[in-house]
Amino acid sequence: MLRIAVPNKGSLSGPAAEMLHEAGYQQRRESKELRIVDPTNEVEFFYLRPRDIAIYVASGQLDIGLTGRDLLIDSGADAEEILALGFARSTFHYAGKPGTISGLADLAGKTVATSYEGIVASHLADNGIDASVVHLDGAVETAIQLGVAQVIADVVETGTSLRNAGLEVVGEPIMRSEAVVIRRTGADGDDPKVQQFLRRLQGVLVARTYVMMDYDCRVEQLEKAVALTPGLESPTVSPLHNEGWVAVRAMVPAKEAQRIMDDLYDIGARAILTTAIHACRL
Repeated sequence: MLRIAVPNKGSLSGPAAEMLHEAGYQQRRESKELRIVDPTNEVEFFYLRPRDIAIYVASGQLDIGLTGRDLLIDSGADAEEILALGFARSTFHYAGKPGTISGLADLAGKTVATSYEGIVASHLADNGIDASVVHLDGAVETAIQLGVAQVIADVVETGTSLRNAGLEVVGEPIMRSEAVVIRRTGADGDDPKVQQFLRRLQGVLVARTYVMMDYDCRVEQLEKAVALTPGLESPTVSPLHNEGWVAVRAMVPAKEAQRIMDDLYDIGARAILTTAIHACRL
């Protein structure tokens, strides 16, 4: 069986389980379950602490895992990213008291508090900055106020928590993270079971990104319509019973669907509708 590590809690857990369910895999029914077997798909799922997943995968005991890019890099484990999953996105920044730090160079000689010591230490070293890094679990915003550090490095979403702590973002992002699929570095990239798993997840990503659009248009407007809905290879075009009309079907980006419908209507297309895609293979 293919052995897969899945986050057991936190912001990664729910979306990961939802994506696996959409991909056709059985998932646990109770949060206390640490292992389940999906015999139909020949997969064994292990529900592990997100920070530990890269280490388990690197050991070779598990074939692949779902975790955050930040956790993969921070772990220093001998594992690599093979597919980005598009959820749990986050951005890492340095932050400090307003007016005390203007750029990366100002971090020299300072102490940086963070929950991601591996990421920060590597980033400082890569930029030739000689600074100390202190590891703290959980919220690090109070580290400056309590005198533990002069700078923090943490996930920044809206910036509200930083402002409430009297801090501001400094410089460019350290890194951008999201949920990813990982495997042990150097593992067989052609393993058919792994490739099937990746195809299923890629199918979910495409299904979430596109919708199927159907509409009718007159033959003389077909070229303009097809230019608006080129599809992936090309749209399906079928003649209608009424002479001079055709039915068109094509996949279109979901976020652009409403605009495309307006443009189609303006050139004379009618009976325009969209339907969700639940699964696909490209």
